[in-house]
Amino acid sequence: MLLGDSCTGKTCILIRFKDNTFMNNNFISTVGIDYRNKVLELGRRRVKLQVWDTAGQERFRSLTASYYRDADALLLIYDVTNRASFEHIRDWLAQVKEYAKDEVALTLVGNKVDLGHQRKVRSDEGRQLAKDYDIPFIETSAKSGQNVSEMFFDLTTRLLNAVEANKEGENDEKERKASVLELTAEINGRHGDGNYWRFTSCCGGGKA
Repeated sequence: MLLGDSCTGKTCILIRFKDNTFMNNNFISTVGIDYRNKVLELGRRRVKLQVWDTAGQERFRSLTASYYRDADALLLIYDVTNRASFEHIRDWLAQVKEYAKDEVALTLVGNKVDLGHQRKVRSDEGRQLAKDYDIPFIETSAKSGQNVSEMFFDLTTRLLNAVEANKEGENDEKERKASVLELTAEINGRHGDGNYWRFTSCCGGGKA
């Protein structure tokens, strides 16, 4: 999901990523929320991304927040030529903390770096803010395409790694529980009447 103030280029980033085009002088402010799908190939893996674009206006904040809980990743976008959009990132992060799930993947994005002569936010300021919140940082240009694909590929890789790590953790937990059950079965089988196994509390009580 793309978050940030209005006019930071969220929709342009999404269209650049999805269609590799730029909406030159055809600005359309997102009303409420919209999304695009795209399939990425990472090695032998094909991943379908559903990327949500959100309105940055204050009147749509409550609507946007209702979608946070289902998001696996959030891109917090500011315009490097608009100081206020950068300063508002902390407000967006506060909303994320309140509404998003704890394990959501975050990236701080400074957009419109092609307008270097109009820059109001230095790169080191963006890096420091990202460091303060312990999240990755990248600068992009929806107009030129600079770092847009790289940003989504990096984010997708992080999500896949998190999923795989979670699966490994679940498998380890299943093996641990299986070992406990085997040990409990052996003990109860030796000292019980042979009619049932009593499961330990870590797996729930009952008979089987």
